[in-house]
Parts: sequence; structure tokens; C-alpha cells
Amino acid sequence: MNEKMAVVCGAIGAVGSFIAQLLGGWDNAVLALIIFMAVDFATGLACTIFWNKSNKSENGALSSKACWQGIIKKIVTVLLVVCAHYADILLGCDYIRNAVVIAFCASELISICENAALMGVMPEPVKKLFDKIIDIMKNKGDK
Repeated sequence: MNEKMAVVCGAIGAVGSFIAQLLGGWDNAVLALIIFMAVDFATGLACTIFWNKSNKSENGALSSKACWQGIIKKIVTVLLVVCAHYADILLGCDYIRNAVVIAFCASELISICENAALMGVMPEPVKKLFDKIIDIMKNKGDK
């Protein structure tokens, strides 16, 4: 490995270590959240590119504004996990970050299932059950 490559790899490693430290470590919870976010993004793109069924644009096609909004939302999600980690440190506990990660994982999973339904991947009985669960969750959230 030449010297430039070693510097680049070292810089990437330092940035990655810093981000992992901000998140409270790179554990299975954070890994699951990152995977769910990536799958949600990929399925959202698939809905718009191959099926033209996005509910984020008027014609259902790919929208750069909607794409950037999704990316910004995911960045804010990660920042909220960082805040939750430091709230854990401040309060001397170890469950706030995990609760926030689990809540965001559930949200991402709902979005993945919505995308799968738009693509026609989800069978109709499962889709109906899923829609009912979402309605219940929305009603509970309103209260």
C-alpha cells in the first residue's frame, strides 16, 4: 500500500471511529438502524424508479426534492441517536439511546413495508393487516 492510500485509509478510520463514539458505540442496535435506513432508502428508490408509485411526488416518479428530504431525515435521525446517547451519559443511565434506536427502527420498518406494498410484494391479506396496525398506531399517537 502506498503512502497516500495509507493516509486516506487512516482518515476514513478516524472519522468512522469518531462517528461510532458519538453514537455510543457500534453495536447491533446501531447496525440494525443503519441497515433499516439503507433498505428503506433502496426500496423507496425502487418504488419511484421501477414502479412510479411514490407517495412523495405528484406523479409518483422520482423527485430530487423528496430524495433530499429523505436523506436529511435520516441524518437528523442519526443526530437524535447521538443526542439520546449523551442524554444517557448526562443522566447516568443506559436505556434512552436504545429506546430511541428501537423507535426509529420501527418507523423505518413501517416505511419498508409501505414501500413493499406499493411494489406489490406484500400479499393482500398481509397488506390489510399491516394497514390496520398502522391505523391503530396512528390513532394511539394522536391521543
